[in-house]
Amino acid sequence: MSDLHGILAIDKPVGFSSMKAVAIVRRRAGGVRTGHAGTLDPLATGVLVLALGKCTKQLAGLMATEKRYLTTIDLSAFTDTDDLEGVRTEVPLGGAGAATIAPTRAEIETVLVAQFTGEVLQRPPVFSAMKIGGRRAYKMARKGQTPEMHPRPVTIHSIVVTHYEWPLLSLDVHCAKGTYVRSIARELGGVLGTGGHCTMIRRTAVGAFTIDQAIPMDAVPEVITQEWLAALQAPPT
Repeated sequence: MSDLHGILAIDKPVGFSSMKAVAIVRRRAGGVRTGHAGTLDPLATGVLVLALGKCTKQLAGLMATEKRYLTTIDLSAFTDTDDLEGVRTEVPLGGAGAATIAPTRAEIETVLVAQFTGEVLQRPPVFSAMKIGGRRAYKMARKGQTPEMHPRPVTIHSIVVTHYEWPLLSLDVHCAKGTYVRSIARELGGVLGTGGHCTMIRRTAVGAFTIDQAIPMDAVPEVITQEWLAALQAPPT
C-alpha cells in the first residue's frame, strides 16, 4: 500500500458522488486511506477536499472550516429534493398563500439579511445524508418513507445577491459547517411566498482551499504521487 500523506483539493464535476471521487483518488493513490472533508451533493460541483494517509486524522478539523458557495435558485417552484432532481410543485404568483407579484431584489435582500444570516434554525433536506435513527434520510425518502427532519442551528455569515431576474436568483453564500444551501432555497421561498429550489450549487471554498487551487477531476493523474498533495502537516503516529 502507498505511503502517501497530504491533501488533495479537487473540483468535483456534476453527477459524481463525493464517495465516488474518494474511491477514484484512493485507487489512483495506490489504495492509501482516503477521506473527504464534507460531502457535496452529486448535482453540486466545486471544491471537495480529500485527505490521504496520516492526514485523514485531520478530517474533523477540515470539516469544521467555513465554506463558500455560489447557487442559483428557481423561485417559481418547490421540489421534493430541493434541487433539479426532484418533482416540481409550481407556486404560481397570486395563488393561495403565494406572493401576488414577484418580489423585488431589495425585498429579497432585506429578507436574507433579517432572517437568513447569523445563527439561524435550518431544517435539513429530506434527501440528505443525515442519519435519522441510524439510517440515511435519503435512503428512507427513496423508499417512500418520510423522515422527520428537525430544525437545527447553523451559522451563515453572509448571503449576497449576485443576479436576479424572475424567477432565477443567484447568491454567494459564506457559511459555517453543516449549512445546507438547498434548505436556504426552500426556506427563502417559504418566507417570500414563492417557490424555491436550487438549479445550481458550486462550492468555491473549503477553509483555505479555493476553487482556483482545486484540480479538475479529469486532470487527476492515473498515478498520484506525493508531488500532487498539499503539504499539510500530518500528526505524528
